[in-house]
Amino acid sequence: MKTILVYGDSLTWGSMPGEPKQHPREVRWQNVMANELGDKYDIITDGLRGRLTAYDEHLSDCNRNATQTLPTALYSHAPLDLIILFLGTNDMQPHIAGTSIAAMQGMRRLVTIVQNHVAGPDFPNPKVLIVSPPKLCKTHDEFYTGFFNGTIEQSYRLAEYYDQIAQEKNCSFFDAGSVAQTSPKDGVHLDAQNTINIGKALAAIVKEILK
Repeated sequence: MKTILVYGDSLTWGSMPGEPKQHPREVRWQNVMANELGDKYDIITDGLRGRLTAYDEHLSDCNRNATQTLPTALYSHAPLDLIILFLGTNDMQPHIAGTSIAAMQGMRRLVTIVQNHVAGPDFPNPKVLIVSPPKLCKTHDEFYTGFFNGTIEQSYRLAEYYDQIAQEKNCSFFDAGSVAQTSPKDGVHLDAQNTINIGKALAAIVKEILK
């Protein structure tokens, strides 16, 4: 049995675009991936809406800074064979950090945490798969337009930067934007077909990583 921790934000939680609802379980990408992989893989989901790589959100009633919460998750779910880090969109909110470079720096820190974490004397560190979220797109939703004002262009650089980190840190990388697009309903989240696309694509990559 291979154990995989999926660590992400609202794209992993399953937020539907343009409305405060969650996609059905069978549509969420990690469950699609699990179905493709079969019963030899145990998928643990940790999806927190609004989660950031390495930054604080002082308006939130929970801790969204992954650098502070990831070590506990690694310890809690050990031993792990693989962790999938699917974050970065929220970092690009202007009141948080506002740039893809900031998200890159945060993701580098998360990978470093995983690769240096000690969950137990006999537990090897899990392999790491960095997933770059699909690019932001234009929307008429006033709330999301304000939250991500001026950062659509920044999101176009994120995959390039994450790929650089993967090479630097000797881990795996996948650009979710190669198989999925955000919905113009809010410019951030994914419709059912696009989240399904990510799950199917990642299943093949995970098999290759853990073969």
